[in-house]
Amino acid sequence: MVDIHCHILPEVDDGARTWEAAVEMCRIAQTDGIDHVVATPHANAKYGYDRAAHEERLSRLRKLVAGALQFSLGCDFHMSFENIQDALQNPSRYAIGNTQYLLVEFSDFSLPPTASQLLFELMGVGLIPIITHPERNPLLQRKPELVVKWARMGALIQVTANSLTGRWGKTAGKMVEYLAKHGAIHVIASDAHDVRHRPPILSEGRAAIFRLMGKAAAQALVEDNPRAIVAGEPLPYC
Repeated sequence: MVDIHCHILPEVDDGARTWEAAVEMCRIAQTDGIDHVVATPHANAKYGYDRAAHEERLSRLRKLVAGALQFSLGCDFHMSFENIQDALQNPSRYAIGNTQYLLVEFSDFSLPPTASQLLFELMGVGLIPIITHPERNPLLQRKPELVVKWARMGALIQVTANSLTGRWGKTAGKMVEYLAKHGAIHVIASDAHDVRHRPPILSEGRAAIFRLMGKAAAQALVEDNPRAIVAGEPLPYC
């Protein structure tokens, strides 16, 4: 399996606090059947995004796990004015690896009235936005049809694995069902932050999506689609 959303880089945001914790998260991921992790440190008002520094940390993590996992560097990209302006000028700075795919996170507290237009602008410079965990966003929970609209205009939708197992409550679970019904889920990721409370585990979400959407979807959402994303290729399952 491939996990495209994981806060596994230590000492950079609210994810892994130490190098020991990061290595343990790697062990958990490998044990769960994950072989490729995208490190996605936050880029928001609280946590600045220094791509070069993050690359150095990721290189160190590669050495520490001695080939047990493959890694790419990405970003948990907050849809702020400053970030968007920078991404329009420097599309590759925040994308996953050398691909055109960009994880995009909307605020829980305000949703720009021009959100659809902003996504179009990102697409206009060659990026493919991947909307992260909309099922957990209280504003989008009240507008699930907007997420479906974004999917139909070309954005991809990523749901959190443990939203499928109840970690984020009934409302999140119901929204996952809604998105599944409308064909608006493209990938499942862990959004892992630590070892204990939010570990990098996808297998339980895969089992849940198997029950909800069937075998082909379960395979595609944790394997085929995310592997295409890290390779910069079109998704085989949409």
